[in-house]
Amino acid sequence: MCLGVPGEIREIDGQEAVADFWGVERRVRLDVVGDAVEVGDYVLNHAGFAIRKIPDHEVEETMAIYESLFADDPDEALEEIGSQGSETAELELGGDE
Repeated sequence: MCLGVPGEIREIDGQEAVADFWGVERRVRLDVVGDAVEVGDYVLNHAGFAIRKIPDHEVEETMAIYESLFADDPDEALEEIGSQGSETAELELGGDE
């Protein structure tokens, strides 16, 4: 199973941004997000594309859900995000597809 990963936008340059995923910075495209995105906003990233801006009122709950996914082995989860390169930041979480 693959998931989009939430990240905080740190820099924006046209349709490309730098997002922080728990200390791992990656470039993401803003072409398909549909909403105006500003520095400090959180987006849901999949395969190097911001696919959804996370509304301010959902950020805390969304981050808590993902943090609970990392609770078993946070280093492994962060390593998986980082190993995907700038083209993708997705997690594969056990189980058969």
